[in-house]
Amino acid sequence: MSVRLIVRTFSELCITVGTVIVLFVVYVLFWTGVKADSAAAGQIDQLRNQWSQGTVAAPVPEHTTTPKPAPTRAPATAPAPAPAPAPKAYRDGRPFALMYVPRFGKGWDWPVLEGTEVGTLKKGLGHYASTAALGESGNFSVAGHRRTYGDPFKDFPKLRPGDAVVLTDGTTWFTYRIDNRPYRTVPSDVGVIDPVPDKAGFDGPGRYLTLTTCEPEWGSSHRLIVWAHLDATQPVTDGKPQALHS
Repeated sequence: MSVRLIVRTFSELCITVGTVIVLFVVYVLFWTGVKADSAAAGQIDQLRNQWSQGTVAAPVPEHTTTPKPAPTRAPATAPAPAPAPAPKAYRDGRPFALMYVPRFGKGWDWPVLEGTEVGTLKKGLGHYASTAALGESGNFSVAGHRRTYGDPFKDFPKLRPGDAVVLTDGTTWFTYRIDNRPYRTVPSDVGVIDPVPDKAGFDGPGRYLTLTTCEPEWGSSHRLIVWAHLDATQPVTDGKPQALHS
């Protein structure tokens, strides 16, 4: 084999490898964002359509009590009363809320879906199914991509104490206030989404929010965490909360 043929073959191989790398970078930086933006917009449209029809996704409440019926003299053959239908829970992979973070810009709004599976996070933010429901006692915890798939949490390191995180489920606005600068930890530190996270500085049980994303920006060896507490609620009929006007 001549030296010229070797050089030409090697050059063609380098061009092929380079083309593949460029295409991969375009896919990661551009195409996943296009797909995510389209998917998130579809989820938002779905939510708003449901809300316009008066349909709101409701979680199973923390405590469900059924009043005891008054004693009766019904005959022994009377049929037992039918149990009341169970309240609807968030449906896996389906949207149930919208999140706004003013620190990330006025145009920043993302749907929150139930679950944190890979496919779910390609369409929006994901609610850790084992954590509290929106606005309820406990720790409502949400994950999102730092980069790729729309980069929803790209500016996560800019979050500061006092920043607002506003969510709505179609009937109520929930305004949470961040309590800490982003905290860096490892993926195995699952205690960050406990009902009362040890490292959050909270005094005891309350209505909390945890946001999580990947760290470093283009890696996943660590996680960035912020914790927040529920600061205010108001019906959507009262208009947008002050945090979205400031």
